[in-house]
Amino acid sequence: MSGHTVQTSSGAGEPSHKDPLAPIGEWVRACMQCGTCTGSCVNADAMDPVPRQLWRMVQLGLKEEIFRSKTFWLCSSCYYCTLRCPRGLPLTETMAALKRIAIRENLLPDKKSSRFYLSFMETVRRYGRVREMELMARYFLSLKDPLTPLSFTPLGVKLLTRGKLAPQFPSLFGTGKLDAIYRKVQELEAGR
Repeated sequence: MSGHTVQTSSGAGEPSHKDPLAPIGEWVRACMQCGTCTGSCVNADAMDPVPRQLWRMVQLGLKEEIFRSKTFWLCSSCYYCTLRCPRGLPLTETMAALKRIAIRENLLPDKKSSRFYLSFMETVRRYGRVREMELMARYFLSLKDPLTPLSFTPLGVKLLTRGKLAPQFPSLFGTGKLDAIYRKVQELEAGR
């Protein structure tokens, strides 16, 4: 990663600064705005702004605009942008760092995206994998809007009939397969 010190999910490697964007700004300082990341991103059409524009906003320190967007929440962590970046910048890790900052500082204007992300992470923590039915149940419950699931009914029926989604019953007590890893990450983040 061309000399960048980044550790994936722990947040270690992000030095403690008064400005939480300072380390991220260093990671993308060499961005030349070529647009390869945006051209590589399968979710770019749903992002506001697109990744290239987000990196420029980070370089300029536009914290309010960055955290008002839903771009980093829509990153699927496929690493395609990072692999194709001609400067070798840690772009996927930068998206993950923006998510961590938003959660840590309660900068969550896009409630649906952030709640989906948190529901996803909780399901993975409990089972060590995604259980789609429980993920969606957690997500819909977190929205506290009984009408939202109804808009997904046609998609759910289509996925079930095509065998793409198997009915799963949520467990009241997850096995916590990744609890030790999550605790270690929390310790590392608290020690910053």
